[in-house]
Amino acid sequence: MVDQGTAVLRLCIAFGLAFALGLERELRGQGAGLRTHILVSLGSCLFTLCSLFAAPPLDVDTPQEVRADITRIASQVVVGIGFLGGGTILRHGATVKGLTTAANLWLTASVGLAVGLGFPLVAAATTGLALFTLVGLRFFERAILHVRKRYRLTADSDTSAQGGNQKEGE
Repeated sequence: MVDQGTAVLRLCIAFGLAFALGLERELRGQGAGLRTHILVSLGSCLFTLCSLFAAPPLDVDTPQEVRADITRIASQVVVGIGFLGGGTILRHGATVKGLTTAANLWLTASVGLAVGLGFPLVAAATTGLALFTLVGLRFFERAILHVRKRYRLTADSDTSAQGGNQKEGE
C-alpha cells in the first residue's frame, strides 16, 4: 500500500516531468503548453494513485470476488486523453497541425500513470527520450529537409534540361 507521503512525492515527480514536456510545447507556441501538460500528468498520476488506494493488496489467498482491476482507471485515462488530444489537432487546407502536441499530451498522460504506479525512473527516461525526440531530432529533420530540397532542385533541373533537348513529336 502506498502512503500519502509517497503519493505526494509521486505527484511532485509527475509535475516536474510534465513541466519539462510542456515547456517544450510552450516555447514552440503550441496551444496545449505548459499548464495543459502539467494538468494531464497530475490528473493521470492522481487517477492511478486512486486506483492503487481503492484496490486492496492482493496475494494468492485473496478471493476472486474481492480482487479489483486497477488497470480499469488507467485504460479510461488512455481513452479520455484521446479526446483532449483530438481537440489540439487542426486542419488548415491540406496541412494538419497539432499532431505532435496531441501525441505529447498522450505521452504525458502515460508519464503520470507510470509515476503514479511507482515507476519514476521509467517515467523520467520516457520524458528524456521524448524531449530528445521533440528537440534533438528537430535538427535531424531540418538536415533531411535540406537534402530533400537540394535533391528536388537537382531532379527538377535535370528534367528541364532533358525536356529542352527533345524535339516536338517525340
